Amino acid sequence: MSTTNNLLDGIRVIDLTRVLAGPYCTMMLGDLGAEVIKIEVPKKGDDTRHWGPPFTEGGESAYYISANRNKRSITLNLKTTEGLKILKSLIATSDILVENFKTGTLDKWGLNYDELQKIHPGIIVCSITGYGHTGPFKSRPGYDLIVQATGGFMSITGPANGDPSRAGVAIADISTGMFAANAILAALFYRNKTGEGQKIDMSLLDSQVALLSYAATNYFVSGQVTKRLGNAHPNIVPYQSFKAKDMHFVLAVGNDKQWKIFCNAINKPEWITNKKFSTNADRVTNRNLLVNKLNKLFLKETAQYWLNIFKDANLPSGPINEIDQVFENEQVQARKMFVELNHPIDNKITLLNSPINIPTSPTKPQIAPPTLGQHTEEILKQIIGLDNQEIAKLKKKGVI
Repeated sequence: MSTTNNLLDGIRVIDLTRVLAGPYCTMMLGDLGAEVIKIEVPKKGDDTRHWGPPFTEGGESAYYISANRNKRSITLNLKTTEGLKILKSLIATSDILVENFKTGTLDKWGLNYDELQKIHPGIIVCSITGYGHTGPFKSRPGYDLIVQATGGFMSITGPANGDPSRAGVAIADISTGMFAANAILAALFYRNKTGEGQKIDMSLLDSQVALLSYAATNYFVSGQVTKRLGNAHPNIVPYQSFKAKDMHFVLAVGNDKQWKIFCNAINKPEWITNKKFSTNADRVTNRNLLVNKLNKLFLKETAQYWLNIFKDANLPSGPINEIDQVFENEQVQARKMFVELNHPIDNKITLLNSPINIPTSPTKPQIAPPTLGQHTEEILKQIIGLDNQEIAKLKKKGVI
């Protein structure tokens, strides 16, 4: 899969993950050129292979293919002695192991960190769980929805006078995958200097809490619990969505210089010197008063009318695009944020592209998400050195 231009060329990853956080992490490593071997349960595979509809014409789950490009799939029954033996042989040839089993699962298999270092000194082991390997919640299973709630994210998401809301995508899972990939790359850098491996303990809850960002520091500094503001910003006004005559749009007036430009653009120069609005601090304090005035003003014209004014004034603004409009957007197309790949069942499938843009070492999806066990025989022959007869025996015993 890799070419010499890929940054992680020569790095092999054993992917013992399923659902989203782990697969997203290993997909990022695959995008950067690592060889990712996805190990799945025979006949069943990754849970998300069954999450749908929608499914492709060939029966692949849209959810599954969203997080598994640039990987090869091997089926392996790790509850058998032979399956564990093959896994250990794969680990011995690899640089990174990523797993998201319940805490203690690898220990039960005799594959704790110390034993893995014996199999391959210097291997980097990244464990992704709901709550980490320490603390009173360490044995609980992790679900994105529960973590978004427990981690405070839902309390600050949604309309001010409405219900708490989860993010439209599994943000706890995806952010954990991103943080995990970041940690693995740091561990690789350290290993290149010292030869030492690392044990990485990633938690969905930790990642979700970290994403509270300035909402958390607002609380630390003020002692006031952050409340939901819908699409508004707790520290900047106006910075939110507004309703025009025909549809909603978004506007971001990020500083007092932009505020002056904005007031002149909408023919309200008197607001520049109005003591209730002249500085951002004033506007935050008098948020409701200003937003009510803007709501009345914006309802008089269409969204495109206002967007044209803001564009001419070089003020940050934009429409609220539906998903189809996103991929019709000329900037998204110019940045090639979706790609078509060959697929063994569906002929061609369209996927998101990697957002990591490194012109000096371009990264791109090269392999479509594999079908279940697509590369089992290939991997067993190339890496383990088994012949057709040995592979047939493993199939008969249900090992693969």
